[in-house]
Amino acid sequence: MVRTMFARAGRSQATAPRVRVFRRAACLLVVPLVLGSVSAFGATHQASLRAGSLVTKARCARNSAVGTINFISPYGYDASAGIIDVFMAEKLGYFKDLCLTVAINSSAFNGEELVSSGQAQVTGIGSAADAMLSKASGANLVGVATYGDTDPHVIITNSSITSLSQLDGGTLGYYTNSTPAVVAMLVKAGANVSSIHFVSLTDFDPGIVPRGQVDGLQGYASNQPLTLKAENLPFNEFTPAQFGIKGTYNIMQFNGDFLRGHRAVAADFMRADLKALAYCITNKTICVDYLASLAAKANEGSAFPAAHELAVWTFESKYITSDKIGGYGVQTAAEWETEYNEVKQYGTLCGLTSSDYVQPILSSMDPNLVAGLYKGKTLIWPGT
Repeated sequence: MVRTMFARAGRSQATAPRVRVFRRAACLLVVPLVLGSVSAFGATHQASLRAGSLVTKARCARNSAVGTINFISPYGYDASAGIIDVFMAEKLGYFKDLCLTVAINSSAFNGEELVSSGQAQVTGIGSAADAMLSKASGANLVGVATYGDTDPHVIITNSSITSLSQLDGGTLGYYTNSTPAVVAMLVKAGANVSSIHFVSLTDFDPGIVPRGQVDGLQGYASNQPLTLKAENLPFNEFTPAQFGIKGTYNIMQFNGDFLRGHRAVAADFMRADLKALAYCITNKTICVDYLASLAAKANEGSAFPAAHELAVWTFESKYITSDKIGGYGVQTAAEWETEYNEVKQYGTLCGLTSSDYVQPILSSMDPNLVAGLYKGKTLIWPGT
C-alpha cells in the first residue's frame, strides 16, 4: 500500500512501513531493481520451455515474449491483498499455467518509483486516495484492481480521548504523511485540524499512544489495534466508517506504458493473482504459513510473525468478501469517487503541493481490465 505509508506494528525502524505516497523522481535516488532479492521460488525460468501450460501456443508465446514481469511487494511478506496473492500465485503455479515469468522483489520499499520509472512493472498501494495522490505528483501508474470497498485506516488515541475533537491542540502521529480519509474524519468530528500538531514518526510501536508519547496515531484497523489488544493496553479507535466515510482497500497498479503495450499479458497476470486471492481467502493458514516461512528464510521472521500475520489476513480478507460488488478486484470509477473528492479537498495536507494536479479518476484507474476476467462473479480460467 505507497503514498501515505503506515507501519505494521511491532516492526523495527529498519523495516520500512507500508508505503502510500509517490515521490517525484527528481527528488529521489531511485534504487535500481535488484533481482537478487527475488524470492527463492521466483527464480527466472524460460516460459517458452515450460510444458503443460493451460493456454494455447499463441497465447503462451505472447506471454513469454514479454520476458520477466517484476512485481515489487509494497510491504515485504505481508499478509495483505495485493501481496499474499502474488506470492501464492507463483507458489501454486498459476503464473506458470499462463506462461508468465514473474520475479518478486520483497525488499525494495520504493515500489511505486520503480514501477513508474519502468524498472519494474507492477506493485500495490493502500487505497484509491493513495493512487490518486501518486498520480497527481507525476506517477506513471494505472490502478487495475481494487480489492475492497472499506477504507482500512484508523486513528487510535489514548483512552482519555473519546472524541476526535479532543485532539485539538494535541499531537497526532503519522508515517510519511497523512491520508485524506484521516483528515476527513477529523473534520467530520468537528476537530480544529489547524490546531493539531501532526508529528512524523519513526517509532513503529503503537504503544507510544497508551504511554502518552502522542495523543493519537494514524494506522490500519487490521494492525495497530490488534497489537494493542493482544498486549491488553488501553486505547480508543476511530474508523472512517464510524463517520460515514467510504473508501477502498488496496489497489494493484501497473506501469502505464507496460499496460498500454501489453494489456492482455497484464490481464493474465491479474487472472493468476485473483485465482490465488480466492485460494488464500479459503486457505488462510496455508497461505500465511508459506509467507512466514519465506520471511524466516530471508531472516525477516521477527518482522512477519505467522500469528500476527494470520490475524491481519483474517481481518483484511473480510474487506474483500464483505464489501466488493462483482468479482474480486473488479473496480469502478464510482468506488473511487469519495476519495477523489477527499484528495481534491485535503490533498495539500497529505503531501501534494500547489503545482500538483489531481487528475480525473479514469486517468488513474482502468475499470475494464479485471472486469473482463469474470463471467458474472466466476473467474474465467483456461480449461474450465
